Amino acid sequence: MEIKHIYIPSVYTNCYLLADKTTGALAVIDPGDDIADSLRHFCVDNGWDLRAVFLTHGHYDHVGGVAALRKKFPDIPVYLHPADAEKDSRLLPTSHLGPLTLWREGDVVTLGSLQVEVLHTPGHTPGSVTLRCRDALFTGDTLFAGTMGRTDLPGGNGEAITSSLKRLGDLEGDFRVFPGHSSFTTLEHERQSNPYLREAMGL
Repeated sequence: MEIKHIYIPSVYTNCYLLADKTTGALAVIDPGDDIADSLRHFCVDNGWDLRAVFLTHGHYDHVGGVAALRKKFPDIPVYLHPADAEKDSRLLPTSHLGPLTLWREGDVVTLGSLQVEVLHTPGHTPGSVTLRCRDALFTGDTLFAGTMGRTDLPGGNGEAITSSLKRLGDLEGDFRVFPGHSSFTTLEHERQSNPYLREAMGL
């Protein structure tokens, strides 16, 4: 498994490439702006085969590059939770994403030899998910280094995100955490130092 980070300065968002080194299968997670040309060159240069777009939620700063990707990779499936897919607004511009593949709690998507598990972690949006793949968690805007996602935007829910944080904190073992914004971290570090996660876990 290989993870490559792409920072998208126009929307201050972390985009990730998740690759299976055994088969060359690649997924892009949260393309917040147009990375289509650079991604195509990256795939050619490294022998990767782009198989999917994974969206942790539907906010514009995480989905803004989907349309451009579909022009370069027209048959690529785009995954989003139905609770966000059914919305459409300036904040959640889901009608501009084209056909969506809906994923839900407990779904497992195969990426080459990798298994990507969907954990429904609402609160920042109704359809926010965390993606678990081996020792990695892609937490979107649910869990950040030292803090948590906003709940004051339309669709946000403080009680829901507290439950989602508890669920993540209660996962067995440690994980590398790749959030939608700011720095990478680990789940154990957040268990020890993140006041929002600790409160959610009753610590």
